[in-house]
Amino acid sequence: MSSSILKTTFFAASKIKISPTTRAALTLTPAAVNKIRSLLQDKSEYVGLKVGVRTRGCNGLTYTLDYTKEMDKSDQEVAQDGVKVFIDKKAQLTLLGTEMDFVESKLSSEFVFNNPNIKSTCGCGESFNI
Repeated sequence: MSSSILKTTFFAASKIKISPTTRAALTLTPAAVNKIRSLLQDKSEYVGLKVGVRTRGCNGLTYTLDYTKEMDKSDQEVAQDGVKVFIDKKAQLTLLGTEMDFVESKLSSEFVFNNPNIKSTCGCGESFNI
């Protein structure tokens, strides 16, 4: 398994509501779509990015984000504006209703997950709990 490709951050998103009409577990902002497109531009062997979760940190879970060459049969595919993100089976319920964004500042650039399911986070922003 490859290591994570970029730093990720998450926020407990109280403004995002999960409705019965929500079709995708994960939605991408235009900034996230553009960054994913640029990451994959010169990597024709990869079909998209794969999002997962793993046990880590003082609060329980953290996101993983890797390149992927193929979709596993248990992955959920999110195709939006010409890019593909695959959600690992273990992360599918965790990410339900989440918005994935890409944010750049003078000090950092990172994917940000605005997740309405998060109940608590650690002080350093590294892990979360559902």
